Amino acid sequence: MQHIRQVVDGEFASVNDFIVEQLHSRVTLVENIGHYIIEAGGKRLRPLLSLLSAGSLGEIRHDHIRLAAVIEFIHTATLLHDDVVDLSALRRGRPTANAEFGNAPSVLVGDFLYSRAFQVLVAIGNMPLMALLSDTTNTVAEGEVLQLSRAGNADTDEATYFQVIHSKTAVLFAAACAGSALLSDSDEQRQALYDYGLNLGIAFQVVDDILDYEGDPSETGKNVGDDLAEGKPTLPLIYVLNNGSAEQRKLVENAISNKSAEQLNDIVALVQGSGALDYCRERARHYSDLAKTALSKLPPSEYRDAMAALIDLALERRS
Repeated sequence: MQHIRQVVDGEFASVNDFIVEQLHSRVTLVENIGHYIIEAGGKRLRPLLSLLSAGSLGEIRHDHIRLAAVIEFIHTATLLHDDVVDLSALRRGRPTANAEFGNAPSVLVGDFLYSRAFQVLVAIGNMPLMALLSDTTNTVAEGEVLQLSRAGNADTDEATYFQVIHSKTAVLFAAACAGSALLSDSDEQRQALYDYGLNLGIAFQVVDDILDYEGDPSETGKNVGDDLAEGKPTLPLIYVLNNGSAEQRKLVENAISNKSAEQLNDIVALVQGSGALDYCRERARHYSDLAKTALSKLPPSEYRDAMAALIDLALERRS
């Protein structure tokens, strides 16, 4: 990741500076929570995608810097809200904002970040970009509600799972890339960038769900089995429900329905021994191949090379 970031090192630093500037508020608690979650770090993958997409089309301008910050604000707002909904206590290896400051302040600061993102979009003044990000934010919210509505439901099928991750994760990846094309007036490449981001986002989320069953908490920054305790029927579990024995299916069904991680060790062993993770990797590779196909439509450049490296990184990551 560090090597990939070097391609846009100066611009990436400008995005971070702009984010800090835009966190300013007359209310101290807003700044405290905003800085707490932003400074937790993370991959900053979505703003990185905006910058690389812009570079692949030519000049990276100030509006691209502002767009990258907008994407990060929207993503961070969803994290704040997600952690409250999921009652999460750990993210990126340290207490979540809601664990540190409380649920109500976290939700409200999430609202602040959403509104600040759209203030920046208004300042950019590109109506097609505003439309793209408005639609994207709405779709993300729908995806989160769909996921919540399926929590504890062991009847969730694979199609619904992919509908959830398409909405709650992948569309923001896609908007990060396609938004840069809008600012670069590159209608010809916008669809290719959108398809690249969308399929990369799906592959990224599938791998994320794999890591919930084989990841090292010291690397992932979250506890193994968190999704199980929240009753989320993710792809590894859906595979067992579709392919396991009656006894194995019953074990997973009870865990999902009861939102319980009491038998976590048994379920982790079952998932790891059932072929579920190999199947999930195969599905992730399918979407990564689609991302590579879309990327091949862009002109050769160091930016395109970095975007290709991100596809491989998404598949191989351990955190």
